Order: sequence, then C-alpha cells, then structure tokens
Amino acid sequence: MKAVQYRRVGHAPEVVEVPVPEPGPGQVLLRVTAAGICHSDLAVMGWPEEQFPYALPMTLGHEGVGTVAAVGTGVTAVAEGEAVAVYGPWGCGRCPKCAEGKENCCPHSAGLGILPPGLGSPGALAEYMLVDSPRHLVPLNGVDPVQAAPLTDAGLTPYHALRRSLPKLLPGSTAVVIGVGGLGHLAVQMVRALTPARVVALDVSKEKLELAARVGAHEALLSDGEAAARIRELTGGTGAEVVLDFVGAEATLAVAAASVAVEGDVTVVGLGGGTLAVGFGGGLPFEVSASFPYWGSRTELMEVLELARQGLVSAHVETFTLERAPEAYERLHAGDINGRAVVLPHG
Repeated sequence: MKAVQYRRVGHAPEVVEVPVPEPGPGQVLLRVTAAGICHSDLAVMGWPEEQFPYALPMTLGHEGVGTVAAVGTGVTAVAEGEAVAVYGPWGCGRCPKCAEGKENCCPHSAGLGILPPGLGSPGALAEYMLVDSPRHLVPLNGVDPVQAAPLTDAGLTPYHALRRSLPKLLPGSTAVVIGVGGLGHLAVQMVRALTPARVVALDVSKEKLELAARVGAHEALLSDGEAAARIRELTGGTGAEVVLDFVGAEATLAVAAASVAVEGDVTVVGLGGGTLAVGFGGGLPFEVSASFPYWGSRTELMEVLELARQGLVSAHVETFTLERAPEAYERLHAGDINGRAVVLPHG
C-alpha cells in the first residue's frame, strides 16, 4: 500500500510503498477514507535530529477516518464495513483519566511507550491504518468522512479548549479567536453554536478573515499592534471574557494578555513557541485563568461529531490525493491553505 512517511530528519515527507498491516488480537484494520494534515506535523518535522523523539520512518497523519477492513481476534465492538473516526490521543486504558474517556490526560502513556497515530505510531496518511483498540474508534453515523477527518483534532481540540469556558460566555460577553486557520475557523463556529457571545476573530491573512466572517464571526480584525485596543473599544474597555489563541506566538500572546478581561480565560492552543507570563506583575488582569489544553476526550469527540451531524459545524477543506500530500504540507507551511487540507488515500 502507499503511505506518506517522514523518513529523514530535516527532509520532506515521501510517498512510499509499505506492507498492508494485519490486525493482531484486539486490533482493528481500517481502510482509510480521509486523513487531515495539521500544523503540528510541521512542528514535529521541524525538530532537530538531537531532539527528535520518534523512530523513523514514521507514517504521518493523526486525523483519520475509515471503514473497518478487518478485526483481530477478540474484537466484537466494531464490524467490517463500519465507518468510524479515530480518537487519536491513546492512553493506557486503565487509569482513572482513561476510565473517564480522557486519554488525552493519561499520565502513563509516555512511560509505557504508547504514542498517538502519526505522532510516533503509524498514522492515517496511508491506504490502510492499524488501530490498537476499538475503544479508539467512534462511529461516524452519517457524518461525511471528508468533514469528519479534521474534526478528530482540528475540531476536537478547540471544542475541548472552549468547553471549560462556556460558563463565562453569557449574553453580552465576548470571545476572541486568534488565528482563523484549520482550528480557528471551527472555533468561531463552535462559539456561535454553543453560546450567545460576540465572536471577534483576529488574523494576519485577509482570506482567513473573510472565512471567519463567512462562518459566523461578528468582527474580523487584523491581528496587529492595534488589535488589543480595538477589542477593548468593542467591549467598552472591559476586555474579552475568553481569548483562544490558535497561534501561540509571542505577538499573539501579547494581544491575548492585553485583550482579556478581569476573571477571564486565556487558552493557548497554538504551537508558535511564545510564552505567557502568569503571576502578579506578569501583565494579566487579576483572576485571569490561563490554560494549555491538549486534544480532547473521547466523549468530546462524540459531541463534536454530533455538532457536525446537526449542521452546526462544518470544516472548510481542500482535498488532495495521497500522492499530493507532500505538496499539501508545502502549501500549509507557506500559509496557502485556507481551512484544512484533507487527503483522500483512495482518490
């Protein structure tokens, strides 16, 4: 089968031929129908060799959906032909966090060598994909696979980030979404679907601001040195109750700190390498909460798919064949993907 692999540190991913895996006891083999391409892949491929933590070659792709092609012995929870989404943050399956469906918070996975697909384990950018357990599969129940693939991370991560702040997004409140790319344009829709808050979107790209306005942002503003002042003006000087930063660079974190209201939330999702000073004299208003969420729970993925099923959330996607996946990574790196890139391994 064909697969997209990162084979050498510092080199572009390649399309190669690898054997079709066979499911062992308790495992599930998927025929991949769609796989998302993510900025975090670029972050991983940007690590220097001395810091690279994974074995190479590595099949990329941590956003995957497919149909069950075969199951290993003992698997009864899914059947051949069933359309499913892959829940990516795999945990030990035994600790209290995993028992709650919060495998993204499993404290044992790293020590046990359990790695997410596409981020250490073979991922979804292939014609077939091996999943370690049926508990990491969620039924699509009618959701379009091209839509579902990005929702497994680009949808799940902002949903998880937003969910903890929902009590603060009351009538008259404001939520700021910084960075309206693959995750941010879905976050705008989620705030609109789940709260009565005003949504202010910030980006440096005119095209992405136009997308933000199309999907529901009340205000779409250029992310520059004046952005925080404009948000203060829009909110009568009080600032935003919730700021979601999907960039995470020094400049955007400075905007977040200057835009948030007293008792507000600053949630940093982006991997831009910036730092947020927390503490008295650190620049944040009093009683602000800062968080750095990771992916989301299995239950939250089910909720995200339900939002899509009801037509409340829709990913703006551009599709690619498996052979064109390296091109998609190049364009993502250049900022030339508006929304999410989705690869269709079988055309």
